[in-house]
Amino acid sequence: MNDDLTIYTGKAAPDAAADRGWLLGHFKDPADPRHSEDVEIKWGVHRKGDARERWATAEKRTALLVLISGRFRLEFPGRTVVLAEQGDYVLWGRGVDHSWYAEEDAVVLTVRWPSIPGYRVDEPEDREGVLAPAASGEAGTPSGL
Repeated sequence: MNDDLTIYTGKAAPDAAADRGWLLGHFKDPADPRHSEDVEIKWGVHRKGDARERWATAEKRTALLVLISGRFRLEFPGRTVVLAEQGDYVLWGRGVDHSWYAEEDAVVLTVRWPSIPGYRVDEPEDREGVLAPAASGEAGTPSGL
């Protein structure tokens, strides 16, 4: 890290590995230039077959997910979106339930806003406030569907 706190340089893969994929957000130390209450950024590296253990529901943030490499499927109520080419992306707003599945080894960049402290699920989880991905398997279905 640079001594000047207004500039930070790093590498996404090792920096992300230190914090479950998250590069920026409210969960970083306030003295860290990567601390933000406005936005969260994640470098997600997923092996083929990785899937959410269950759907994310009652989302309170807007999210943008961009495919860097591989093939990645997102499930929404009544709609499936497959990101297959570098640069493909999907954006969803507050209140949109979702799940995901890595159809191939994939790298995705997720940007979410705002960064909400305390937004967590009371089960095994990651810093994004929802369940950590399962080791393998298909994406689940939202309760009630």
